[in-house]
Amino acid sequence: MDYEMVSTEFNNALKNKQLIGGQCQDCGHNCIPQRQVCPKCHSHNMEVITYSGLGKLVAYTVIYVPPVDMANAGYNSKNPYCSGIVELVEGPRISAQILDVDLTNPENIEIGSQLMMTIIMRGEGENKSSYLAFSPKK
Repeated sequence: MDYEMVSTEFNNALKNKQLIGGQCQDCGHNCIPQRQVCPKCHSHNMEVITYSGLGKLVAYTVIYVPPVDMANAGYNSKNPYCSGIVELVEGPRISAQILDVDLTNPENIEIGSQLMMTIIMRGEGENKSSYLAFSPKK
């Protein structure tokens, strides 16, 4: 599927279980989300690419006091969630929820662990939205 260089396309791609970003055709720099101007060389010669969805965990935190949207999704001090920074194999880093990790012993979550993209659906009917998440690669 072809995506345009506009911000709404990132969420449209997630609905299709795809992770997109931008690649500079002048210097080769990859970024996420896609941008019209390369953050490295400032070229306007950018192209939308689809990432593999594979990466590694480079940082994380366990959140016990969530923002409103996450509280509405059922998270709280007794049901925390993990948020992390994932470095994609293509280079860029992105923040996302990290699923399927032991939140009772967060010290056992390993930096460098291999992850793969997944999509979480939240909401009902017209309010249903797609959210990016990652799980340990099996």
